[in-house]
Amino acid sequence: MSRVKIVTDSTADLPKELIEELDITVVPLRVTFPDGTTYQDGVDLTAEAFYEKLQTADGVPKTSQPTPHEFETVYKQVKETYGEDTTVLSLHLSSRLSGTYQAATIAKEEVEGLHIDVVDTKRASMAFGLIVLELARFAQSGADAQACRERLDDLLKKSRVFFVVDTLEYLQKNGRIGKASAMLGSLLKMKPILSLTNEGEVYAADKVRGKKKALLRMNDLLADEFKSKPVQVSVCIAGPHESSEEVLDMLKGTFDVQQVFESSIGPVIGAHVGPGTIAVAVAPMYNDA
Repeated sequence: MSRVKIVTDSTADLPKELIEELDITVVPLRVTFPDGTTYQDGVDLTAEAFYEKLQTADGVPKTSQPTPHEFETVYKQVKETYGEDTTVLSLHLSSRLSGTYQAATIAKEEVEGLHIDVVDTKRASMAFGLIVLELARFAQSGADAQACRERLDDLLKKSRVFFVVDTLEYLQKNGRIGKASAMLGSLLKMKPILSLTNEGEVYAADKVRGKKKALLRMNDLLADEFKSKPVQVSVCIAGPHESSEEVLDMLKGTFDVQQVFESSIGPVIGAHVGPGTIAVAVAPMYNDA
Protein backbone atom coordinates (compact mmCIF):
# COMPACT_ATOMS: atom_id res chain seq x y z
CA MET A 1 0.00 0.00 0.00
CA SER A 2 1.37 3.42 -0.93
CA ARG A 3 2.06 5.97 1.75
CA VAL A 4 0.19 9.31 1.95
CA LYS A 5 2.30 12.29 2.92
CA ILE A 6 0.68 15.56 4.03
CA VAL A 7 2.22 18.89 2.99
CA THR A 8 0.72 22.25 3.90
CA ASP A 9 1.74 25.87 4.41
CA SER A 10 2.32 27.94 7.52
CA THR A 11 -1.05 29.70 7.33
CA ALA A 12 -2.67 26.51 8.64
CA ASP A 13 -1.41 27.78 12.04
CA LEU A 14 -0.76 24.28 13.34
CA PRO A 15 0.63 23.68 16.84
CA LYS A 16 4.30 22.66 16.53
CA GLU A 17 3.93 19.53 18.63
CA LEU A 18 1.25 18.19 16.27
CA ILE A 19 3.33 18.99 13.19
CA GLU A 20 6.05 16.75 14.59
CA GLU A 21 3.75 14.06 15.95
CA LEU A 22 1.82 13.66 12.69
CA ASP A 23 4.83 14.09 10.34
CA ILE A 24 3.40 17.10 8.49
CA THR A 25 5.67 19.14 6.22
CA VAL A 26 5.00 22.88 6.44
CA VAL A 27 6.15 25.38 3.80
CA PRO A 28 6.45 28.89 5.29
CA LEU A 29 5.05 32.13 3.91
CA ARG A 30 6.78 35.43 4.66
CA VAL A 31 5.95 38.61 6.57
CA THR A 32 7.68 41.92 5.80
CA PHE A 33 7.39 44.79 8.29
CA PRO A 34 7.33 48.43 7.16
CA ASP A 35 11.03 48.78 8.13
CA GLY A 36 11.87 46.21 5.42
CA THR A 37 12.65 43.31 7.75
CA THR A 38 11.35 40.00 6.37
CA TYR A 39 10.64 36.86 8.40
CA GLN A 40 9.53 33.32 7.60
CA ASP A 41 6.20 32.59 9.25
CA GLY A 42 6.71 30.16 12.12
CA VAL A 43 10.42 29.66 11.35
CA ASP A 44 12.19 32.81 12.57
CA LEU A 45 9.07 34.65 13.74
CA THR A 46 6.66 33.14 16.25
CA ALA A 47 3.09 34.36 16.70
CA GLU A 48 3.98 35.82 20.10
CA ALA A 49 6.94 37.78 18.69
CA PHE A 50 4.85 38.98 15.74
CA TYR A 51 2.15 40.57 17.91
CA GLU A 52 4.81 42.21 20.09
CA LYS A 53 6.47 43.72 17.01
CA LEU A 54 3.10 44.75 15.61
CA GLN A 55 2.52 47.07 18.59
CA THR A 56 5.45 49.28 17.57
CA ALA A 57 5.35 48.79 13.79
CA ASP A 58 4.86 51.91 11.68
CA GLY A 59 2.10 50.47 9.53
CA VAL A 60 0.65 47.10 8.55
CA PRO A 61 3.08 44.31 7.55
CA LYS A 62 2.91 42.82 4.06
CA THR A 63 2.83 39.10 3.34
CA SER A 64 4.12 36.96 0.47
CA GLN A 65 3.74 33.35 -0.61
CA PRO A 66 6.48 30.73 -1.07
CA THR A 67 8.05 30.48 -4.53
CA PRO A 68 7.38 27.52 -6.83
CA HIS A 69 11.04 26.55 -6.34
CA GLU A 70 10.50 26.20 -2.58
CA PHE A 71 7.58 23.83 -3.17
CA GLU A 72 9.55 21.93 -5.80
CA THR A 73 12.37 21.43 -3.29
CA VAL A 74 9.93 20.11 -0.68
CA TYR A 75 8.25 17.69 -3.12
CA LYS A 76 11.62 16.33 -4.27
CA GLN A 77 12.64 15.82 -0.64
CA VAL A 78 9.45 13.84 -0.05
CA LYS A 79 10.22 11.69 -3.09
CA GLU A 80 13.77 11.06 -1.89
CA THR A 81 12.74 10.31 1.69
CA TYR A 82 9.56 8.27 1.20
CA GLY A 83 9.85 6.91 -2.34
CA GLU A 84 7.94 7.21 -5.59
CA ASP A 85 5.01 5.12 -4.37
CA THR A 86 4.09 8.01 -2.01
CA THR A 87 1.09 10.21 -2.73
CA VAL A 88 1.45 13.81 -1.61
CA LEU A 89 -1.67 15.65 -0.44
CA SER A 90 -0.64 19.31 -0.51
CA LEU A 91 -3.31 21.42 1.24
CA HIS A 92 -3.21 25.20 1.07
CA LEU A 93 -4.65 28.59 1.93
CA SER A 94 -7.51 29.86 -0.21
CA SER A 95 -6.35 30.93 -3.67
CA ARG A 96 -8.60 34.02 -3.30
CA LEU A 97 -6.39 35.17 -0.41
CA SER A 98 -2.91 34.17 -1.59
CA GLY A 99 -0.87 32.87 -4.52
CA THR A 100 0.38 29.93 -2.43
CA TYR A 101 -1.87 27.39 -4.16
CA GLN A 102 -0.73 28.59 -7.58
CA ALA A 103 2.94 28.32 -6.57
CA ALA A 104 2.42 24.74 -5.40
CA THR A 105 0.58 23.88 -8.62
CA ILE A 106 3.46 25.21 -10.74
CA ALA A 107 5.96 23.22 -8.67
CA LYS A 108 3.97 20.01 -9.05
CA GLU A 109 4.55 20.06 -12.83
CA GLU A 110 8.32 20.14 -12.30
CA VAL A 111 8.49 16.96 -10.22
CA GLU A 112 8.47 13.68 -12.10
CA GLY A 113 7.72 10.25 -10.68
CA LEU A 114 5.64 11.39 -7.71
CA HIS A 115 1.85 11.74 -7.48
CA ILE A 116 1.04 15.17 -6.01
CA ASP A 117 -2.51 16.32 -5.34
CA VAL A 118 -2.50 20.09 -4.75
CA VAL A 119 -5.69 21.30 -3.06
CA ASP A 120 -7.12 24.79 -2.73
CA THR A 121 -8.95 24.38 0.59
CA LYS A 122 -10.67 27.78 0.15
CA ARG A 123 -10.00 28.35 3.84
CA ALA A 124 -7.46 30.03 6.13
CA SER A 125 -5.74 29.38 9.45
CA MET A 126 -7.12 26.51 11.55
CA ALA A 127 -10.21 26.45 9.34
CA PHE A 128 -8.07 24.26 7.11
CA GLY A 129 -5.50 23.39 9.77
CA LEU A 130 -8.20 21.27 11.42
CA ILE A 131 -8.60 19.42 8.11
CA VAL A 132 -4.83 18.99 7.73
CA LEU A 133 -4.61 17.43 11.21
CA GLU A 134 -7.50 15.04 10.53
CA LEU A 135 -5.99 13.86 7.24
CA ALA A 136 -2.50 13.50 8.70
CA ARG A 137 -3.89 11.37 11.52
CA PHE A 138 -5.93 9.31 9.03
CA ALA A 139 -2.92 8.78 6.77
CA GLN A 140 -0.77 7.82 9.74
CA SER A 141 -3.34 5.16 10.66
CA GLY A 142 -2.75 3.53 7.26
CA ALA A 143 -5.47 5.04 5.09
CA ASP A 144 -4.63 5.03 1.38
CA ALA A 145 -4.78 7.95 -1.04
CA GLN A 146 -8.35 7.28 -2.18
CA ALA A 147 -9.67 7.06 1.39
CA CYS A 148 -7.82 10.26 2.34
CA ARG A 149 -9.20 12.09 -0.67
CA GLU A 150 -12.75 10.98 0.16
CA ARG A 151 -12.34 12.18 3.72
CA LEU A 152 -10.92 15.47 2.50
CA ASP A 153 -13.92 16.04 0.25
CA ASP A 154 -16.26 15.24 3.16
CA LEU A 155 -14.43 17.66 5.47
CA LEU A 156 -14.49 20.44 2.91
CA LYS A 157 -18.27 20.02 2.62
CA LYS A 158 -19.06 19.67 6.31
CA SER A 159 -16.59 21.86 8.24
CA ARG A 160 -17.40 25.45 9.14
CA VAL A 161 -15.53 28.48 10.45
CA PHE A 162 -16.51 31.84 11.93
CA PHE A 163 -14.28 34.57 13.30
CA VAL A 164 -14.61 37.90 15.05
CA VAL A 165 -12.05 40.70 14.79
CA ASP A 166 -11.28 43.40 17.34
CA THR A 167 -10.95 46.02 14.63
CA LEU A 168 -11.73 46.13 10.91
CA GLU A 169 -8.62 48.24 10.28
CA TYR A 170 -6.41 45.36 9.16
CA LEU A 171 -8.96 43.82 6.83
CA GLN A 172 -9.57 47.25 5.31
CA LYS A 173 -5.88 48.07 4.82
CA ASN A 174 -5.31 44.68 3.21
CA GLY A 175 -8.20 45.18 0.82
CA ARG A 176 -10.55 42.57 2.31
CA ILE A 177 -13.35 45.05 3.06
CA GLY A 178 -14.04 48.62 1.97
CA LYS A 179 -12.93 51.68 3.91
CA ALA A 180 -16.52 52.87 4.39
CA SER A 181 -17.56 49.54 5.91
CA ALA A 182 -14.61 49.58 8.29
CA MET A 183 -15.31 53.16 9.39
CA LEU A 184 -19.04 52.57 9.88
CA GLY A 185 -18.41 49.39 11.85
CA SER A 186 -15.96 51.18 14.14
CA LEU A 187 -18.29 54.12 14.74
CA LEU A 188 -21.24 51.91 15.62
CA LYS A 189 -19.08 49.45 17.62
CA MET A 190 -20.51 46.71 15.43
CA LYS A 191 -18.78 43.33 15.37
CA PRO A 192 -19.26 41.45 12.10
CA ILE A 193 -19.24 37.67 12.39
CA LEU A 194 -17.02 36.78 9.50
CA SER A 195 -16.65 33.57 7.54
CA LEU A 196 -15.42 32.37 4.15
CA THR A 197 -17.54 31.83 1.05
CA ASN A 198 -17.47 28.59 -0.93
CA GLU A 199 -14.93 30.36 -3.15
CA GLY A 200 -12.70 31.21 -0.19
CA GLU A 201 -13.39 34.93 0.21
CA VAL A 202 -14.13 36.77 3.46
CA TYR A 203 -17.74 37.80 4.01
CA ALA A 204 -19.92 38.97 6.90
CA ALA A 205 -22.33 36.22 7.97
CA ASP A 206 -23.99 38.50 10.52
CA LYS A 207 -23.23 41.49 12.73
CA VAL A 208 -24.05 42.43 16.30
CA ARG A 209 -23.02 45.12 18.76
CA GLY A 210 -20.12 44.08 21.00
CA LYS A 211 -17.64 41.21 20.99
CA LYS A 212 -19.34 39.09 23.65
CA LYS A 213 -22.61 39.09 21.72
CA ALA A 214 -20.68 38.30 18.56
CA LEU A 215 -19.17 35.19 20.14
CA LEU A 216 -22.58 34.04 21.35
CA ARG A 217 -24.05 34.58 17.90
CA MET A 218 -21.17 32.68 16.33
CA ASN A 219 -21.94 29.79 18.67
CA ASP A 220 -25.61 29.89 17.61
CA LEU A 221 -24.70 29.82 13.92
CA LEU A 222 -22.55 26.74 14.42
CA ALA A 223 -25.25 25.09 16.57
CA ASP A 224 -27.69 25.24 13.65
CA GLU A 225 -25.63 22.55 11.96
CA PHE A 226 -23.59 20.70 14.59
CA LYS A 227 -25.51 20.74 17.88
CA SER A 228 -26.45 17.04 17.98
CA LYS A 229 -23.32 15.65 16.29
CA PRO A 230 -19.92 14.59 17.70
CA VAL A 231 -17.40 17.18 16.55
CA GLN A 232 -13.81 18.30 16.73
CA VAL A 233 -13.21 22.01 17.23
CA SER A 234 -10.35 24.47 17.04
CA VAL A 235 -10.08 27.79 18.80
CA CYS A 236 -7.48 30.08 17.28
CA ILE A 237 -6.66 33.49 18.78
CA ALA A 238 -4.52 36.38 17.54
CA GLY A 239 -2.44 37.36 20.55
CA PRO A 240 -2.68 36.31 24.22
CA HIS A 241 -5.01 33.39 24.89
CA GLU A 242 -6.99 34.75 27.83
CA SER A 243 -10.24 34.36 25.89
CA SER A 244 -9.75 30.77 24.75
CA GLU A 245 -10.99 29.12 27.96
CA GLU A 246 -14.21 31.14 27.91
CA VAL A 247 -14.81 30.28 24.25
CA LEU A 248 -14.11 26.59 24.85
CA ASP A 249 -16.52 26.49 27.80
CA MET A 250 -19.19 27.99 25.54
CA LEU A 251 -18.55 25.40 22.81
CA LYS A 252 -18.50 22.47 25.23
CA GLY A 253 -21.78 23.63 26.69
CA THR A 254 -23.40 23.52 23.25
CA PHE A 255 -21.74 20.72 21.29
CA ASP A 256 -20.70 17.11 21.73
CA VAL A 257 -17.01 18.10 21.60
CA GLN A 258 -14.81 15.02 21.19
CA GLN A 259 -11.52 16.73 20.39
CA VAL A 260 -10.16 20.25 20.90
CA PHE A 261 -7.25 22.05 19.28
CA GLU A 262 -5.99 25.39 20.54
CA SER A 263 -3.61 27.48 18.49
CA SER A 264 -2.41 30.99 17.76
CA ILE A 265 -3.29 32.85 14.60
CA GLY A 266 0.15 33.14 13.07
CA PRO A 267 1.99 36.14 11.59
CA VAL A 268 0.65 35.92 8.02
CA ILE A 269 -3.05 35.58 8.87
CA GLY A 270 -2.53 37.91 11.85
CA ALA A 271 -1.27 40.64 9.51
CA HIS A 272 -4.63 40.49 7.72
CA VAL A 273 -7.04 40.19 10.65
CA GLY A 274 -5.18 41.99 13.45
CA PRO A 275 -4.66 41.25 17.16
CA GLY A 276 -7.62 40.17 19.25
CA THR A 277 -9.24 38.10 16.51
CA ILE A 278 -10.96 34.92 17.69
CA ALA A 279 -11.70 32.12 15.20
CA VAL A 280 -13.65 28.92 15.77
CA ALA A 281 -13.67 26.01 13.32
CA VAL A 282 -15.85 22.92 13.67
CA ALA A 283 -15.62 19.64 11.77
CA PRO A 284 -17.19 16.19 12.08
CA MET A 285 -15.58 13.61 14.37
CA TYR A 286 -15.05 10.27 12.67
CA ASN A 287 -15.62 6.87 14.24
CA ASP A 288 -12.10 5.61 13.46
CA ALA A 289 -10.45 8.42 15.47
